[in-house]
Amino acid sequence: MHRAHLFLVTSILEGVTGVTLLVLPSVPLLLLLGVREAAPEALFVSRVAGAALLALGVACWLARNDERSPAQFGLLIGVVIYDVVAAALLGYAGIVLGMDGIALWPAVVIHSGLAVWCVVCLRVRPRGDGSGAGAT
Repeated sequence: MHRAHLFLVTSILEGVTGVTLLVLPSVPLLLLLGVREAAPEALFVSRVAGAALLALGVACWLARNDERSPAQFGLLIGVVIYDVVAAALLGYAGIVLGMDGIALWPAVVIHSGLAVWCVVCLRVRPRGDGSGAGAT
């Protein structure tokens, strides 16, 4: 489980989602939450979230080829926090709030899977690090 692959996948998914939220915020709101007519405030907050996701995507893209630097480690911690919280919030929207866009549950599964992948990347030591631990 290479960090480079995780960062590549994350950069693409979050970058595309971020751009979509910036340009057409009503589309992700409909697909994820089933919201057909969002208030202007919701569209504005969605665009701010889009900017944050675009920034996360760019950071992951730029860090994908780093060799286990402290900055890459910090980014990985940030990504795992984001994925866990995003999966929990989307699940909450579906279960408690009764929101139900066509992409809601696939998004919960994707964020949960990415969170697990992050944890695996945090726990696995690279080959040749001298510890005799497992492979990447």
